[in-house]
Amino acid sequence: MESIPYHEPSIKLISVLSGFLLTLNLFNYGLNKISFCGLIGQVVLGIAWGTPGGKLLDTELEEVIMQLGYLGLILLVFEGGLATSFKSMMANIWLSTGVAITGIAMPIGISFVLRLGATPLQAFTAGAALCSTSLGTTFTILGTSGLNSAAMIDDVVGLIMVQVIANLGSEFEPVTVIRPVFVSLAFAVFIPVLCKFVALPITLRLNQMREKNPKSKLANVLNLRRTAFLIHTTLLLGLVIAGTYAGTSSLLAAYIAGAAVSWWDSEVPHVTFRPGPVQEGTGPTQDAGGSSASRSHIHEAPNSESEGSSLGVQVFDHYYQPVVEHILKPFFFASIGFSIPITQMFSGSVVWRGVIYTLLMTVAKLVCGLWLVPIPNSFQTAMELVQKLSLRMAGKSLTPGAQCTEISPNNPETQESDHQEDSGPKSLYPAGIIGLGMVARGEIGFLVSSLAQSKGIFDSQSGSQSQGLFLVVTWAITLCTVIGPICVGLLVNRVRKLESTRVQGRSGSGNVLGAWGVS
Repeated sequence: MESIPYHEPSIKLISVLSGFLLTLNLFNYGLNKISFCGLIGQVVLGIAWGTPGGKLLDTELEEVIMQLGYLGLILLVFEGGLATSFKSMMANIWLSTGVAITGIAMPIGISFVLRLGATPLQAFTAGAALCSTSLGTTFTILGTSGLNSAAMIDDVVGLIMVQVIANLGSEFEPVTVIRPVFVSLAFAVFIPVLCKFVALPITLRLNQMREKNPKSKLANVLNLRRTAFLIHTTLLLGLVIAGTYAGTSSLLAAYIAGAAVSWWDSEVPHVTFRPGPVQEGTGPTQDAGGSSASRSHIHEAPNSESEGSSLGVQVFDHYYQPVVEHILKPFFFASIGFSIPITQMFSGSVVWRGVIYTLLMTVAKLVCGLWLVPIPNSFQTAMELVQKLSLRMAGKSLTPGAQCTEISPNNPETQESDHQEDSGPKSLYPAGIIGLGMVARGEIGFLVSSLAQSKGIFDSQSGSQSQGLFLVVTWAITLCTVIGPICVGLLVNRVRKLESTRVQGRSGSGNVLGAWGVS
């Protein structure tokens, strides 16, 4: 039997690795405090410590970091699925779809128009890299508007693009595009059907068993957070492996796994157990106030993070978050830096083309905000129709933006009345927040461009202007990652100040953003 002899790592290697990991986290913390772009610092450190820079890490170690980093990316995408809000998505489904289609079509369309010697495949790939946003930051930014489902659609398309680009070489073959697209659609249909007709009946049956015998071993096991962790992890691994072998992106499979857990948490009835003794053979007792003191009950769904300890987000935060945040995610962005030829990044032609492309891609995403521009024209008429469709889909209890509208506890009826009468945005702030929030940034864009470079897509025409296309796209992703969060932060801070002034009665009545209020 073969074996590898154990060798104690050298003090040099320990120093390099520990210093690398500590510096990655320090840069991330500092830059996130300044402009929410800590990942850029991690990419830069990957350049500095890796092959493009100081070569402090050998090739084998860089490959290990790259593999661990991709594991971190899978978990990041899984976390994005856990953050999916189905109520918010249904309340704004048609409007979000319009915003998302605009956010996908505009970057790719502009890239095709301004090919400048690049092939159609290169233009498509460049636009695809600038389509998606960051799963981690976008849900936080756009959650205030209720339109995070628009960013979600963009990111799902981006995840499909990852597999398409991974299958492509320098030559375009239809099967390399058709297979991942159709397999992805099959997964997007099959998993919800499985949840509806398999997971839901099983959960309801288990609920009945636990209600009948709340002290059984089954009930005790199902109450453990470790059990939820095991189920979530098994689902994640199962879908990732199945999706990869079927031909779709492992990242898309990870997102679907997270979304399935989020659906189970929010839309499926669950059993919870309340403290307090229960005498066998008796029904629920009544306390002095007439309320039930039963040990267990079935409730519709856990609507707050404080209810229960087995929600997908809570399980992720307890078991995965520390390792993902401080080790795996920094390794992923650092591994992106390993593939960037820094010595070529600052040539004059690359820099100015990168800046121009950044501006064009920012404008392409700002167009998404037109869906919320309050102008009386045919576009606004279409927008109102889309909003009405959203209301009918969601029901009267959900209104676009209602999940984030401030309601005064002193006079809720007045607030509700004002909200119903003012069903649209009152200023350009909503359009600006949505447009800038959709600006491409982060992990998916870097991944798409790096995969395209490794497949030779960007370098298929040696000697032409497309030779530096990878560097131009890298500039655009980097600058957009910095510009987007800073601008959105400034707008949100401005809106919060206006809202504070309104609440204190120093300004006019009504929400600053109309139905799209920021809480």
